[in-house]
Amino acid sequence: MPWTTLLVAVLAALTTVLGACPGTARAATAQHGGKPPGESRPVYSYDRAVRESVWVDTGIDGDGDGRTDRVAVDIIRPREAAEQGRRVPVVMDASPYYACCGRGNESQLKTYDAQGNPVQFPLYYDNYFVPRGYAVALVDLTGTNRSDGCTDIGGRSDVQSARAVVDWLNGRAHGWSSRTGGHPVRAGWSTGAVGMIGKSYDGTIANAVAATGVRGLRTIVPIGGISSWYDYYFSQGAALYDGGPEQLSDTVESSAARGRCAAVRQRLVEGAPRNGDWTALWSARDYVRDAGRVRASVFAVHGLQDLNVRTKHFGQWWDALAAHGVERKVWLSTAGHVDPFDFRRAEWVDTLHRWFDHYLLGYDNGVQREPMADIERAPGRWTTDRVWPPRGTRTVSLYPEPGQALGVRPAPRGATAEFTDDPRRSETDWAAQIDRSTPDKAGFVTQPLPHDLRVSGSSAVRLTVTPSTESAHLSAVLVDVGPAVIRNYAARGEGIVTLADRDCWGSGNTGDTGCFLRTAPDTKRVGATVFSRGWADLGRGRALEPGRPYTMTLALAATDHVVPAGHRLALIVAGTDAGLVEPASTTPRLTVDLRGSGVRVPVAP
Repeated sequence: MPWTTLLVAVLAALTTVLGACPGTARAATAQHGGKPPGESRPVYSYDRAVRESVWVDTGIDGDGDGRTDRVAVDIIRPREAAEQGRRVPVVMDASPYYACCGRGNESQLKTYDAQGNPVQFPLYYDNYFVPRGYAVALVDLTGTNRSDGCTDIGGRSDVQSARAVVDWLNGRAHGWSSRTGGHPVRAGWSTGAVGMIGKSYDGTIANAVAATGVRGLRTIVPIGGISSWYDYYFSQGAALYDGGPEQLSDTVESSAARGRCAAVRQRLVEGAPRNGDWTALWSARDYVRDAGRVRASVFAVHGLQDLNVRTKHFGQWWDALAAHGVERKVWLSTAGHVDPFDFRRAEWVDTLHRWFDHYLLGYDNGVQREPMADIERAPGRWTTDRVWPPRGTRTVSLYPEPGQALGVRPAPRGATAEFTDDPRRSETDWAAQIDRSTPDKAGFVTQPLPHDLRVSGSSAVRLTVTPSTESAHLSAVLVDVGPAVIRNYAARGEGIVTLADRDCWGSGNTGDTGCFLRTAPDTKRVGATVFSRGWADLGRGRALEPGRPYTMTLALAATDHVVPAGHRLALIVAGTDAGLVEPASTTPRLTVDLRGSGVRVPVAP
C-alpha cells in the first residue's frame, strides 16, 4: 500500500474517535441585595489602602545563626473593608526577584519610602485587585531583598518561605513588625483564602507550595513555572545551558545573605554535579512526585516555544495533576517565556479576575465550567478545547525509512543513517536544510499531508544508535515543514515587541501608577517550524563503548501544534543542539539503526 494511502487510513481511523468558599459567597450575595454577584467591582479606594510590611517566622534556621528566619511580606489591602470589619482574600506572589532583577516586562522593583513603608508593588495585581476587595501580598523569599535566611533554589527554605505566609494568613504562624525583635502582628483582616500567582521562579514556588498540600491555598496560577528542578538544569543527563543552582543563588541573594550563606551555596554545588546524576538535592526539588497532595485548583500558562522553562515542565505537571483529579485550566501560547499580560492582555485580566472571584471569593460565575484549554494557533489567533489533551487523542507510531522518509512501516533490517555531532549547529539550522543531506543530522520527512495533523501532548523518540567515541549527546526535534508566520520566539522579546504607549489596569497613584507599556506580536515568516524537542546524554554520564549499539527513548516536550494539510512532518535526529545543550566531551559519529528507531506521536482527532 502506498505511504500516502496508509497515512490517510490512519488519520481517517483517528477522526472517527471523538472524543469555594461558601461563607464568603453568602456574604457577597447579601451585599448585592440577595442576588449572586457576577463579579467583584472596584468599590474600594486604592489611595487609602493599608500598606504595611510584616516579617513571618518560617520556623527554619537556614543561615545557622541560632534563630529562625523571618521573611518580609509587603501587603496592600483595602482600608474600608477593615473599617467595616470585612475580611478579604489574598493574591500572593512569592519571588526572589523584587530587588535584584524586577518583575514583568518593565522589570519593576519594590520601592519604599524613607520610613521603609512599601510604595511600589510590581505588576498590576495591586492596582486591579485591591479596589475589588482583595489584599495583595508580595513575599521576599529567604535570603533575598529584606528577608532573613538563605535562598536554596527551590528547596525547603524557598518553599517554606511562602508556605509560612499562607499559614500566617490562616492564623497558624507568627508574624512580626520587624526582621528582628518587634511586636507580634496577626492577619485578622484575612479570610485565609489565598491564590498564588507568578511567572518563572515565582510560578515554580506556587507549584511547590501547592504540592505541600497547605490548607488555605485555594488556587495557583503558575506562568512558565518549573515542576522539577533537575529538568531545568538537565535533560536526561545532558547538561543544559543554565549553569548550576549556585549561579542562580548568586544572582538573587541579597548582599547581606552572601556573607552568611556560603555553606548553603556549597551544598548546592556539591548536590548538583554537572555529570547529570540524579541526587538527593533533585529529589527534594521534584514537585511532580507530590502532585497527589495538591488541594488547590491550577490555572497553568506556558509558552509552547519557551526555551527557558521548557514545556516538559508543564506537560509532566499537568499529567500528574490530571492523574489525581485536580481541577485545572491552561493557556498555551506560541511565544517564549512571556507573561499573558504581555501577549493577550485584556482577555487575560478578565479571565484571571473571574478565576480569582470564583476560587477566592466563592462567586458562581461559571469560569470553572468554561473550556479547559485556550491554545494560540498563530499570532493572536486562539482556539479552545473542552478538555486537554482533547478526547480521542491517540498515539501514532511513525518510523524513519531509508532515503530520508518518515512513514508508517518500520525500516527493513540493516537500514542505517549516519551523522557527526557538530556543536556549532542548532535545530533551526537542521530544519532549514531538511531536504538536503548534511553531515550534522539525520532527517526524515513525510509526504505532504492530505489532512491537518494535530499533535497534542508529549511525543517520544526511540533510537538505537552506535557511537564512535566514549561520549555522545543526542537531540530529537519534530518539525512542521511548510511556510508559516510565527511569533519570533528566538528574538529578544520572545514573541512580543514593547510599544511606546501605555494603558492602565486598575487604580494608581504617583508611586504606583498601574499603567504599563503596551505590547504587540513580533512575527516572523519561516519555511519550517520546530515545535517539539528533546535532548539526552546517551551514556547518562558514563563512558560509552565505541562501536556498541545503545537504545534509549528521548522524551520530547509537550506541545499542541497543527501541521496543516499540504505541509510535511519531519523528525530530525542529531547531536548537540547549539545554544541549548552543552556539548559532550567528544564529537562522535553516530550510526542510527532505522529498524530499531521510531517516534510515537499523540494525534488529536
